Amino acid sequence: MTSSLRKLFDFSGKRVLVTGASSPLGAAIALRFAEAGAFTVLHYNAGLEAVRVLEEKLAALGAACVSFQADLSEPAEVKRLFAQISSAGGNLDVCVNNAGIYPVTALTDMPAEEWMRVVGTNLSGVHYCTKEAAVLMKADGEKTSSGSPSSEPCTHAIVNISSIEAEQPGAGHSHYAASKAGLVAYTKAAAQELGPFGIRVNAVLPGLIDRPGLGTVWPEGVAAYKAAAALGRLGQPQDVADACLFLASPAASWITGAVLRVDGGVGAARGY
Repeated sequence: MTSSLRKLFDFSGKRVLVTGASSPLGAAIALRFAEAGAFTVLHYNAGLEAVRVLEEKLAALGAACVSFQADLSEPAEVKRLFAQISSAGGNLDVCVNNAGIYPVTALTDMPAEEWMRVVGTNLSGVHYCTKEAAVLMKADGEKTSSGSPSSEPCTHAIVNISSIEAEQPGAGHSHYAASKAGLVAYTKAAAQELGPFGIRVNAVLPGLIDRPGLGTVWPEGVAAYKAAAALGRLGQPQDVADACLFLASPAASWITGAVLRVDGGVGAARGY
């Protein structure tokens, strides 16, 4: 492998925020960036114990990190989170908006509070984080350029974790699907606004990601997904982490406003 190719995925000296790092998917994303040399900023809300386990894994890799707690549905807490990030080192190169919640409730039984909680976390929370991340990224970009469009590769990236339910929603998931579909539109709008400042914004749409016990609690769903997937299996957290690494890397320097499905080919099938 040539040094120029290796450099495409070298995040040494880069600071990467991963929201929802206490989840299995968030942990996989953080670990992947750490393996690529990044300093990771780990966000969590209620998952302190899981973040402590992740910190130990990162320490075993010799990777540096910091962890901060915040409820991302609350704008004031997001402002506090980013003030802490700024105090802990200032700049931010990559923001992966991964935090999200996934309750299952029929729309006729859904309390207004549950709707607001899902949309508040999955969509509004991404907006609050993107807004604050863009402020840090724009300030960092102004240190090295005039702030005008350049032929140089974009060095800052925001990656939003949506879902295939943005395009293929399921029963009982109306609030979740709506929040993830809104996130796709938000990603495309943000890409247009932030592109002139050298900030790329893209979305990843994961399919069904395996987790311990999933096949036991939902065997029919797992079987249906595997049957519909061209690649015949569920996704692994690492599959999504690799997509995030690519979209945040210089290898994707001319990609913004894109929506990348990581679903094993389910999107190519009819009737799922």
